[in-house]
Order: sequence, then C-alpha cells, then structure tokens
Amino acid sequence: MKHIVSISLGSSKRDHKGSMEVFGEEYVLERRGTDGDIEKAISMIKELDGKVDAFGMGGIDIYLQGMGKKLMFRDAKRIAEAAVKTPLLDGTNMKSGVEYKAVKYAQEVAGLPIKGRKVFLVSTIDRLGMGEAFEEMGCEMVYGDAMFALGLNWRLTRISQVKKIAAVLGPILVKLPFSWLYPTGKAQEKKHTEKKWQQYYKWADILAGDFIYINKYLPEDITDKIIITNTVTKDDVEELRRRGAKALVTTTPEVDGRSFGTNVMEAMLTVAIGKAPSEIAEDEYMGMLDKLGVKPRVVLFK
Repeated sequence: MKHIVSISLGSSKRDHKGSMEVFGEEYVLERRGTDGDIEKAISMIKELDGKVDAFGMGGIDIYLQGMGKKLMFRDAKRIAEAAVKTPLLDGTNMKSGVEYKAVKYAQEVAGLPIKGRKVFLVSTIDRLGMGEAFEEMGCEMVYGDAMFALGLNWRLTRISQVKKIAAVLGPILVKLPFSWLYPTGKAQEKKHTEKKWQQYYKWADILAGDFIYINKYLPEDITDKIIITNTVTKDDVEELRRRGAKALVTTTPEVDGRSFGTNVMEAMLTVAIGKAPSEIAEDEYMGMLDKLGVKPRVVLFK
C-alpha cells in the first residue's frame, strides 16, 4: 500500500481521505489542511518525511509561471525545503495538460456547450492549459487574475495580456506573503457579503478556474451556468446544484466523494512511475492517466 499526503494551507474543514487502485496496488490519498499556518505545514512535513511515499503541496503553488521562466514563491520555498527524504509535488508538472484535457473533454465527450461561449476564468497564470483550450475553441474570455489576486478591475481578454502583467509584476509578487494573493485557512470559509465582479459572473456562460476563487463571490443564482474547476467537496457540489448550475466538471476524478487537487494526482503518479520528479515529463504523466483510464469528473445537474 502506498500513502500520499497533501499538506495544504487551506482550511482543515476541507480535509478528506480516500483510496484508489493504481496498477493493482492500493493508494491511500489524504489531504490535511493547516488553516493557513505555514509553520504548521512545515512541522507536519518534517514529521512525515520519509514515512509516506510522496507529499502533495496544496493551497499554494511553488512557482509562478507563464512568462518563459519560473519564479519561486518565498513562502512555498520554505515549505518545500522541509521535505528532505520524500518527494513533494504541487501539480505544476501536469496541471496544464490535465486542465487543457478537461475543457476538451467537457465539449467532445460530455457534450456540454463550450465552443464559442462566454467564459469567466478567474485565475489563469497557474492554469494556462485551461485558458489555451478555451481560446482554441473560440470562446469569448474574461481573465480574472488581476481582480482576484490584486483586487484590480482589469478586464483581460487574452492570455498574452495575463503573461505580460505576470512578467512585470512577478518578481514582486513572489516575495509577498502568499495569503495576500490567495485565500488560505479560514479566509476560504469566509462568507463574503460584498459581491464583487458580479458583472462578469452574470455575463459568463461558464465559470472556470480555481474553486476557492470562484466561490468567493459566487452569486446566489447561477442558473444554467457550467462550472469547470479543480477540487470540490460534497457540500460544494450540493451548493452548486442548489444555486441552479447546469453542470460541474472537475479536472481530477472523484475519489470517495471528493475530487482531490492536481498536486495529489501528480504525487500519486510520481510514485507509480518510480522516477525522480525532475526526470518525469508532462507527457509521461498524461500517458499514465490514459493508461489508468482517469478522466475528468462530470456532474450534470440538469
């Protein structure tokens, strides 16, 4: 039996544990939130280092990408350095491929109306594959990176615009506390009475990207909208159903009632492949997913 543990800066209320069979061997997949406490994340990794088969790192990316080079977030570097014996993955090496595939799958296999639709992609720089798939399919785009990470009402409509902003601001952003850019811990549970960016939520046929961001200002009424996102809990699914969503697509499959993050999938596949993370290319991860028959999760509410 293999044991994968994702240490997340997110809320511990979203913790989950499940298992799946990978090439005849059982893999236990576990997510442990630290409620935004970086020191607790470091302590947990040190405690488990060498005792589990791989770590996922959730609620924070190790690198800011999309500008032709990688910049490491200061807070992520501190966490990553705590893992000495056990490999630690954040999903970066396969996220673009998985999310590109999920968008295409939603249209071509699940039969959902994606081509040419209006899409509000709340975060792009950490999921370029998703944006590229939408643009290839002729979708009308609004990218919300500046809105959600910086609080600025910059209506970006092309990935190239997002990359230019990242190239200019990236060296500054990676030095800031990550919680300034992305909700961590209890901030993920906060019910926002102020509903920002409603014009884009209402305009869009499809709400896509990171679920914590999507949910942050989600309108009460999302009738007939399609949600394409990453990790959701059972409660999240029921809330989307209650608010009237047409369908939900998650980039990773359901495991015992919850879709885990890409960091968990990457950690699991790294162990299954049996190589050092630096020796595994994105296409090898994607090939393993195909061999396992792992597909995006689709929930049709209507």
